[in-house]
This record gives sequence, C-alpha cells and structure tokens, in this order.
Amino acid sequence: PLGIELPAAHAPLAPARPERVDVPALKVRAPVTARGLDADGAIDPPPFADSGTVGWYGGGTRPGAPGAALFVGHVDTETERAVFYDLSTLRPGEKVEVARADGRTAEFTVEDVQVVDRERFDAKQAYGPHEDGRAELRLITCGGTFDKNARTYTANVIVSAYLTGVSDS
Repeated sequence: PLGIELPAAHAPLAPARPERVDVPALKVRAPVTARGLDADGAIDPPPFADSGTVGWYGGGTRPGAPGAALFVGHVDTETERAVFYDLSTLRPGEKVEVARADGRTAEFTVEDVQVVDRERFDAKQAYGPHEDGRAELRLITCGGTFDKNARTYTANVIVSAYLTGVSDS
C-alpha cells in the first residue's frame, strides 16, 4: 500500500497473556488488562477512570498466537485525552510491541488503518484474521465526530497489524 514494502510475517508464537503494549510512533506505553463483552456483545473497554489502560479481549486470541488478538482503548474522556487518542495517525509500516507474560515481546507491523462508520461496522471483518494461520493484532478506538446527543462517536478507528518479529523482553 502506498509504495511501502511491508516485512514478511513471523511464524506464530505459543499463547501467552499480554502485559503491556508499546506504540513507539505515538509514544504510547500502556498496561493491558483482560476484558470481556458488554451487553451488546462488543468488547468492554477499561473504565474511563483507567483511560491510560488498554483492554484485551481475554476470551479471544492471545497476541502472537494464530488469529487476531483484539485490543481496545479510549480515545478520550470528558476531561482528557486517553491512551488511543492519536491511533488514527498510525501508518502502515509502523510498529506495535506487546510484552507478554512469557517474557517475550511480540513485534507487530501495521498494515492498515481504517475509520469505519458505526453503521457500516462489520464485526467479522474487524475482529477476524485477514490471513488464516497468521498472528494478527487489532487496535480499536472511537473515531469520527462526537455525537453530543447520543454521547458517542460516529465511527471506530481500526488498526490492523501482523506479527513480524519477537524478542526477549
């Protein structure tokens, strides 16, 4: 995409719980906590009081294992910017690193950044892997404009990345 040559995918890793996510281009270094689903079946983000924390869907794929691991974070709160405030500015080729409980860091490369209107949000496309057997990561937050009446944003920012390396933490 756009003349950027992306690196080859790394072989998937054994499952391990995520502990921290680093997005160097955004100066993000945040703890990760397991989250479940809300009443609507969407991933329940961390509480607004924990706006610097990233939620990982604990019932799904662990980062580095085959499939798409799902991370969610707030874009802002009523009073401040939150962990994924600048997520929409990520570009293909930039890195996302996930420190795991097994002492290894899974290194992902961004391949796509989309802003999707809530009416056109396709959970299977957003949450599912783009390539079978590949270890992938999704970073998801709110985007678009803020609807003051509905008290929500009109879109979601979805960053898709895939495993391209591993190092010892």
